[in-house]
Amino acid sequence: ERLTNKDAWIRYRDSLRYALHCIVRPFDGFWDLTHEKRGSMAAANTIVILVLLTNLIKLGATSFVFNPVNWDNVNLILEIATFLVPFIVYVVANWCLTTLFEGEGSFSDVFVASCYALVPLPLLIIPSTLLSNILVSEEGSFISIINTIAFLWMGILLFFGMMITHDYSFGKSVLTAAVTIVGMIFIMFIAVL
Repeated sequence: ERLTNKDAWIRYRDSLRYALHCIVRPFDGFWDLTHEKRGSMAAANTIVILVLLTNLIKLGATSFVFNPVNWDNVNLILEIATFLVPFIVYVVANWCLTTLFEGEGSFSDVFVASCYALVPLPLLIIPSTLLSNILVSEEGSFISIINTIAFLWMGILLFFGMMITHDYSFGKSVLTAAVTIVGMIFIMFIAVL
């Protein structure tokens, strides 16, 4: 069946909004994302773009007290690649290895679930960046705590997202996560050679 522009927009909006459900209820969220196709590639790409913009906003808008940036030395392409390359390598390594370990997720399932797991980053890092312009240096621990929560939350979502996408047990997910990290190092090593 062919979607009209309005139907496509509604589907995109709903799949993007569904990311908020995934981050607070990861078990049924990621299950529906993979098995009920509640997510979309367009929403996943939008989330990646939001995370890239968040990194650039953090770089440019964080108070000089907390992030003294010398703009003469900043390379925006390198800043984007610093996030994008490891993320893509993670998706590729995870998909390759879970194919060998009888994972149920396709490449697009792994990519979409990984993207949806990134949502805590813009949700927490943009407010912490704004907060950096209000706080004094002695209160900098608040910013560190918010940023740490964002990355821990993302890591937990990434772990459970892959566990549910591939229909693995907890133990097999831990093993797969460890092997994925080794796979990423191997891919980076091959790329450097």
